[in-house]
Amino acid sequence: MHKMEEFDPKENAHKLAESFLEKGDAVGWFEALYSEASGDHEHVPWADLEPNRFLVEWAEGVGLNGNGRSALVVGCGLGDDAKYLYDLGFIVTAFDISKKAIEWAKKIHAKTDIEFAVVDLFDPPKEWDKAFQLVLEVYTIQALPLGLREKTIDAISSFVAENGEIVVVQRHRENNEEPEGLPWALSPKDLSRFEANGLKQVSRDEYFGDEEEPVKRFVVKYKPS
Repeated sequence: MHKMEEFDPKENAHKLAESFLEKGDAVGWFEALYSEASGDHEHVPWADLEPNRFLVEWAEGVGLNGNGRSALVVGCGLGDDAKYLYDLGFIVTAFDISKKAIEWAKKIHAKTDIEFAVVDLFDPPKEWDKAFQLVLEVYTIQALPLGLREKTIDAISSFVAENGEIVVVQRHRENNEEPEGLPWALSPKDLSRFEANGLKQVSRDEYFGDEEEPVKRFVVKYKPS
């Protein structure tokens, strides 16, 4: 008898993404992935049922507090980062392009007042323009192809209020480093697109994961200039 191969959620995500990208669809694989998972979060490689560890480390370091301010979570998945901001006192809206992900997030966080919505980042509600005092982006940009990078950053930049801030959690690559594929890590040149949208970088904190070969990540904060 052949031993069954162990399911690898990251490898499965890569295969799904490639199959949709070959058809010219950069985002369809998210819905397919959540549907395939059938309620098992371990089949979703980024779903830990806890907030992003680098976000938490950064937030604790700066003493982040919502104080009733509005927050928008981009590409929220199962909503754990949204719940973290909610617990810090933010009034939270969180969206994802995947209907399955949002249905799942609503069930997990049913006892909260988080507003979960199925929204396409590239076709958001008009009332979201410059509407949020905190915009949180964790790993959404790097999950989309390089050809959509500027469009993605432009869309995220549009949500921040004049007195607000954008916090970006991202994998790092050097400007002269070729991305190896999903996730397409962000270079300083990529990040400069936020500044092209009238934002200024006010902090940039470096973190390392616990991989065998630790991956450098940054938490970067921007404010309207």
